[in-house]
Amino acid sequence: MPTKRQVLGDFYYREAKKRGFRSRSALKLLELARRYRIFNEGDCVVDLGAAPGGWLQVARDFVGSKGKVIGVDLSEIEPLPFENVHLIKGDIFDPSIIKQIIELVGGPVDVVLSDLAPKFSGIHDLDHARQIELARSALTISKTIIRQGGKMVIKLIMGSEFDQFLKDVRQMFQSVSLYKPKASRERSSEIYLICKGWKGSFGKDLETFQNNRNISN
Repeated sequence: MPTKRQVLGDFYYREAKKRGFRSRSALKLLELARRYRIFNEGDCVVDLGAAPGGWLQVARDFVGSKGKVIGVDLSEIEPLPFENVHLIKGDIFDPSIIKQIIELVGGPVDVVLSDLAPKFSGIHDLDHARQIELARSALTISKTIIRQGGKMVIKLIMGSEFDQFLKDVRQMFQSVSLYKPKASRERSSEIYLICKGWKGSFGKDLETFQNNRNISN
């Protein structure tokens, strides 16, 4: 972990504070959004693992007043001063989260963001496995809420399960790009998948999910 002095002396930390972002990682999404044109004005966006709200700020800037942004996290998020930014406090492993998202959106979602990360143990293989589990949960949610042709951004930690996960994601989207933003720390093994062209169907995938829940119950 970086020392407090290292963090305070970090250019991207200072730049995020200067721009009024709640997190350093907001600059990562800003770079990804500009490079890959992730958002369109009026889009509906769901941010999984949204605390403290930096990605919500960036997404809201891009979609504007005509769009809608929903943040989901286990932790409390201080509300943003926009009527079209909604917050859900809950666990992404809880199936009821999907119902809450759909009720807020009223239809399919254009973009799903996942900056989810586990509480790091310092054991790389363990942290990698936990992060992959979170990423797969984000995919499960996306299958039921994202529109056909929709987009997704997923943070991953490089490791033994990366190749298989990437292979699975490429079967679900028309194109998948890999990129490490400049704001990522040099020593970090994180990388982002920018996924475009969801191949599934909103209604079909939601119905399949609901049927599977009924069977399991």
